[in-house]
Amino acid sequence: MAPFRVILLPGAVLPADDAYGRLLEVLGSGVDAVAKDLELYAEDNPPPGWNLDTEVDGVLREADARRWDTFHLVGYSGGGAAALAFTAKSPERLQSLALLEPAWAGNWDWSTAYAEHWERYQLLEALPPEQFMPAFMRLGVRPGVVLAPQEPGPPPPWMAKRPAGIRAFLRSFRDYDLGRSRLAAFSHPVFFALGGLSHPDDYGDIAARLSRVFFPDFHLEVFPHRHHFDPPHRIEPDRLAEGLRRHWAAAAEAPSSRAAGKQPDDETSTARYGTSSAIQDGLIP
Repeated sequence: MAPFRVILLPGAVLPADDAYGRLLEVLGSGVDAVAKDLELYAEDNPPPGWNLDTEVDGVLREADARRWDTFHLVGYSGGGAAALAFTAKSPERLQSLALLEPAWAGNWDWSTAYAEHWERYQLLEALPPEQFMPAFMRLGVRPGVVLAPQEPGPPPPWMAKRPAGIRAFLRSFRDYDLGRSRLAAFSHPVFFALGGLSHPDDYGDIAARLSRVFFPDFHLEVFPHRHHFDPPHRIEPDRLAEGLRRHWAAAAEAPSSRAAGKQPDDETSTARYGTSSAIQDGLIP
């Protein structure tokens, strides 16, 4: 069997190699994967006119350079939002989509709780740099979750780019046209990893909305002890790798099932991957 061809997009904070290093080690043979840095950070400042389409174009260049006609795409946080934009723009290039708590998922079907939470993100714009990152991180987790303290010593040089990069994401999210109907037409499996300690009005709400968009081939896997800033690809790479391999294998089998007009069975149903229990536990609305 040919190796799974995979492009992984990081979030708006860690560089790709730092974000995905442990996961790539665990995936090992059988997976031809590249952790691709965001175009956002190619220079000291965000490129003029940057938006999610800039990241879509970057993924296309990466795939074309590798001569990959089709591949699996994985995106975390801001990279997850870029992965959704790619899915809407170039669905024919994807064999599957995996989302690790995307930072945003379109401007439609918002719940009241999500809209109120989103307003809190907008208030970050006015904060000075030393307050911006702590406030940003607090919004991503459940109330009462204790975030890890900053490591001693000076921050790495790349950290200086991050507040401007996060602000660029937030500005792009305001008016980017992520086509709901184009996402709903995507016919390949979609995997969503959700941390049980992440804020339910944020990532839980996004999971619920996308489960409706991508139904019936949407597969939710909950990591009860994880949150957005200690995500499974860094803290539980073995379990996430198992889920991703299962997801990619299902994608390889899916075309014949779709051609025969079959719906996903109990082994690949949404409930099998935790949506029902996540609703009961208050992780998603």
